[in-house]
Amino acid sequence: MNFIDIASPLSADGLEDVADRLDIGLPALWAVLTVETRGCGFLPDRRPTILFERHVFRRLTGAAFDATVPDLSHAKAGGYGAEGDHQYRRLERAMALDETAALKSASWGLGQVMGFNAHLAGFDSVQQLARACCRGEDGQLRAMAGFIEHEGLGGLLRQADWKGFARRYNGVDFQKNRYDTKLAQAHARFKVGPLPNLTVRWVQLALRLLGQATQVGAVDGWYGRNTQRALQAFQAARGLPVSGEPDAMTMGVLSAALGWPID
Repeated sequence: MNFIDIASPLSADGLEDVADRLDIGLPALWAVLTVETRGCGFLPDRRPTILFERHVFRRLTGAAFDATVPDLSHAKAGGYGAEGDHQYRRLERAMALDETAALKSASWGLGQVMGFNAHLAGFDSVQQLARACCRGEDGQLRAMAGFIEHEGLGGLLRQADWKGFARRYNGVDFQKNRYDTKLAQAHARFKVGPLPNLTVRWVQLALRLLGQATQVGAVDGWYGRNTQRALQAFQAARGLPVSGEPDAMTMGVLSAALGWPID
């Protein structure tokens, strides 16, 4: 697996389907997405966001590799190192030892669903989960929704019980990272609106995947100065009118470059 596919962005249909499935409002859904992965499910090279968990790999392989690769197989969580490509280097080394256990030891995409929860999230295998996460953020979102649904966490979201949700979703150590506080703050912000703009977010992710990750900054659905400048640079490089706006011509060029439909 090279983990690179079309890497399509969140769609309105994908969000609405999951919100209906879980019977929750979009503010609650956006709060979870924003806190879990800072709102973006892909690295600039089109691979899904992951985090490799060495203590999970140890458990799944019966500690068989503790002595030879302690950075990949260890009794204690941690030792993550840098985000992004470093996590894939760790994953690929682990896959050379035990592919399925390695894939199950990573958390995937927007919702950071653990691979060992693939069946709970509605997939036949962890490989199928990984492929769905590579395909697009809608697939990542469905994985998250499947896990939330299976674990009966929808009610906690409907009640805005962020401490209860964080404990069940992130584990008993959730307070170390203040997940409950961050979720409550994000939910309060999204309740008063506006919600992230999907067209802006579409453009931000497109620019990120086309080599302008540093310029565009966060994929957050807010049209700020960084997004405007990155879009102007793209327009200039492609010989388009430099408006800094996601006009029809610019959207068409972005769509053709990535093979995405325009939402």
